[in-house]
Amino acid sequence: MWKARVFTLYPELFPGPLGIGLYKKAIEKKLWSLDIVNIRDYSTDKHKTVDDTPFGGGSGMLMRADIIANSLDKNISNNERTIYLSPKGKIFDQVYAKKILDKNINIICGRFEGVDERLLETRDIEEVSVGDFILSGGETAALIVIDTIVRLIPGVLGNSSSLTDETFERHLLEYPQYTKPQIWEKKVVPGVLLSGDHAKINDWRLDQSEDITRRRRPDLWKKYKNKK
Repeated sequence: MWKARVFTLYPELFPGPLGIGLYKKAIEKKLWSLDIVNIRDYSTDKHKTVDDTPFGGGSGMLMRADIIANSLDKNISNNERTIYLSPKGKIFDQVYAKKILDKNINIICGRFEGVDERLLETRDIEEVSVGDFILSGGETAALIVIDTIVRLIPGVLGNSSSLTDETFERHLLEYPQYTKPQIWEKKVVPGVLLSGDHAKINDWRLDQSEDITRRRRPDLWKKYKNKK
């Protein structure tokens, strides 16, 4: 069973989205589990202080290394991966998600201007970014990471073959898809999809994926061409 543990200042942000749909069913099947750790519970003063002003000055506050370290040390086990969600980190993508699946994971959700650098240096923490934008906190990013990984766990999706056809698999964007009605607002479903010839359908889908990727995502197209 794959386990995720989230360290956050706002645990109330998590139960709702993870209590429905495939998340809930997969938890009930014991395919994965989620623990939420409130970092404030490991503060040492009556005000539950977790942040302070940075040495050298600055416009914001930093999360203290000693408080976060206390929460980590009392919860994590050996052979677990720990990541800190940060704009400075390596980009989180489908390839990295598959790598994370090999170990249970601890996710630190940052707030304010980030965390004391000494925490990252002393606790073997990987910095990971979900994209080139700034969020108010790491909680939303943690949901993205968890969602991406849980879908990869065998048995979570009803049809496991759908994983191989998804966008970003093989560095290609997904081909266009159609369903009923066959004619809608004078637009018709491409004839090849109605032919019953699965070889032709597969060829058409690959051609479409390649064309869309080449036009919209030159970066992915380059990776795809280099891998072929």
